[in-house]
Amino acid sequence: MSKPKDDNYWREQLTDEEFEVCRKGGTEPPFSGEYWDVFDDGVYRCRCCGEVLFDSGAKFQSHCGWPSFDAEFARGIVREQADSSFGMQRVEIRCSQCDSHLGHVFEDGPTETGLRYCVNSLSVTLDYEDSAEGEGE
Repeated sequence: MSKPKDDNYWREQLTDEEFEVCRKGGTEPPFSGEYWDVFDDGVYRCRCCGEVLFDSGAKFQSHCGWPSFDAEFARGIVREQADSSFGMQRVEIRCSQCDSHLGHVFEDGPTETGLRYCVNSLSVTLDYEDSAEGEGE
């Protein structure tokens, strides 16, 4: 694993909005992100390191204003940690490869997993070329 990159590196790589969300744990406003209502085939990669995090087949319409998935692409690719910011008890999700903030996971998903990975569009990119259906098992 390579040496962690500092804020100066990430400020050069990301827009101000991407930096605030990915590196500082911010949240984009609901219904404002690029992917909240996109259901095209492909894989969602970490905006910072390019790691595949979610497959489009795991995406569902949650009506919460952020892209929502019922499973990560591969077990352990998304790291969870407690988040008690804003007086709430939540579970934050981060890329296990580069520690980019992705969003939060909730146990109110409508599928058999019971999970809703609520992800900021600014934290991911949709790779239409590399549909990875079935590779995450």
